Amino acid sequence: MNFFEQQDHARRQTRVLLLLFALAVIAIVLAVNFAMALICIYAQGGSFSGHHDYPRGFFATNTLITLILIGGGTLLEMFNLRDGGDAIARMAGARMVALNTRDTFERRLLNVVEEMALASGIACPKVYLMDREDSINAFAAGYNPNEAVIVMTRGSLDRLTRDELQGVVGHEFSHILNGDMRLNIRLVGVLFGIQMFADFGRQIMESGVLATEEDTLSKRRTPLHVILFVVGATLFAIGYIGLFFGRIIKSAVSRHREFLADASAIQFTRNPDGLGNALRKIGGLMQTGRAVSQIQHRNAEQLSHFFLTAVRPGLLEGLFATHPSLFERLHRIYGRNMDMLDAPSIRKSDVAASQTMRADIAYAATPFVDAVANADAISADIVAVARQAYGGSTLVKIRLCTQIDQAVHNPYVAPLLVYALLLDSAQENSPQHQYLIEHLPGQAAQVMQLATAIKSLPVNARLPLLDLMMPALRQLPMVDRDAMLAHIERMIASDRHVSLSEFVLQTVLVRRLAAQANRAVRVKYSSVTELKQECHILFSLVAHVAAPLLKQPATSLLMRAADFSPHLFLSEKDLIGIAELSYGRIKIALDKTNQLAPLANPALIKSLLAIAGEQSPLPLPLADLLRAICAAIEAPMPPVVAAVYTASGWSDASLS
Repeated sequence: MNFFEQQDHARRQTRVLLLLFALAVIAIVLAVNFAMALICIYAQGGSFSGHHDYPRGFFATNTLITLILIGGGTLLEMFNLRDGGDAIARMAGARMVALNTRDTFERRLLNVVEEMALASGIACPKVYLMDREDSINAFAAGYNPNEAVIVMTRGSLDRLTRDELQGVVGHEFSHILNGDMRLNIRLVGVLFGIQMFADFGRQIMESGVLATEEDTLSKRRTPLHVILFVVGATLFAIGYIGLFFGRIIKSAVSRHREFLADASAIQFTRNPDGLGNALRKIGGLMQTGRAVSQIQHRNAEQLSHFFLTAVRPGLLEGLFATHPSLFERLHRIYGRNMDMLDAPSIRKSDVAASQTMRADIAYAATPFVDAVANADAISADIVAVARQAYGGSTLVKIRLCTQIDQAVHNPYVAPLLVYALLLDSAQENSPQHQYLIEHLPGQAAQVMQLATAIKSLPVNARLPLLDLMMPALRQLPMVDRDAMLAHIERMIASDRHVSLSEFVLQTVLVRRLAAQANRAVRVKYSSVTELKQECHILFSLVAHVAAPLLKQPATSLLMRAADFSPHLFLSEKDLIGIAELSYGRIKIALDKTNQLAPLANPALIKSLLAIAGEQSPLPLPLADLLRAICAAIEAPMPPVVAAVYTASGWSDASLS
């Protein structure tokens, strides 16, 4: 199942979710009315035989209040989750890993996440750590790839090797790429409304117990305390209906997606033992029966469908299983039954393992091991360990010079690196330089130094820098993000001309960092035929950019798209002139295209690729444009585009 089919499947699952939610609400309403009827009968004398007079509108009032509580709880929780992945990470009690962390294990995790972001061509997610959880588990959360987060337990860092950690991170990146996260967050909000009765009941019941104990010590008993306990127990019983349906809903939504994510992780890392051994270690911990095999946080049940595997061993089997069994997942990975593994802490292991951990920092998971620099900080034995442990890795990771590397990971220097990317394409003493000197005089010198450093990078390494910068830029307050985007807009406009590189840079940054970038986008259009004019704009843009690169007329390139989009009835006269393709007009077209139904996107992307032709590799400017369009409509990069950024020269660049 590809990305767009998975997105469409997620939309259809939302309908199933709503149906099950409606059944849960009906069951809770019936239970509330039944309980209130019993209370009314008891108040009238306790006889359950004969006719009973209920107050006027008794059942209607009970139903209305119940619906208001459920709806209000759901809406309140959805509002609380408006920050997407960051809100879910906070619910799990996780803290964000500092980009400049000195902890070896945390640095290794950040390196692996950056590698996976480069390999998959999406913005690098923020990384959070659940410090108090010693189990092996992880999850990804967010409304879209632009604001996704990866959350890891401390046990995952302490008990997994680098290859195993790569497998787990690859699994979570699959959830990001397949659009699973948005449904997962909606699930949390929807289920809160039907499960909150159980929480209220538990709290009232505990209050009743404590009050009753106090009355016993003081030799007096107030009926109100007994009533509190009974009311609490009743609410808990009613709330258990919500828990029951909540577990069924999560089971129906979660299980099959884990198989897809497992397969994608192996595709990313090309190493079945990475994820496979991680799952085997999880199974080994569960077989011990110790608390270390489960998530201890109080919100574990509420977030159980997010995690790599079950948060409780009891939730791994039967009707309420949120995940497929480990044995079944391992059988699909290896094609045979596999034994479980022990999962000792690496922090407490021997010196050789410690050397391997140090090598994680020294070595950037690239086959060019002998090119690792900073010899004063890296001893020969560590490089040898790195070569032996990671020489066969297929992931690509750039080794940046110290100046750029620090800028990439510093929230208040990363904007200067963005300005430097604009200067890199400008002539000396250009209007961009003058704008910088006039409006950012205190930072101009550092921006120019960074621009000089960027020139030493291969050209296909520059746009992926934006992916690596995203965690740092997303840490900026919204007012600072807006100020940065405003400076970028004015720098671009300073020479009254928008170059292709400027357009690509601005498109990607606005889509990822603007005020509404982390919000879920609603589907408004079911077919590209509803966006005929917008498609003409995008096709014309790609045709004009491709024409000089492929040495063919833009009109003939446009007609290539006609073969893949016959329902748009394209003709040569539909080519829009380059002078009419302003940034604002293209942005509106991209915003509308982002509201297309998932299954309508493949035809659009195929048409755009058809314009580019069958040339391999694609010219870099054309690949940059297609990359920006995919980022703007939240679609993964096609392989032919991604290949441009993993070509030779990207791995051995700018060694310091």
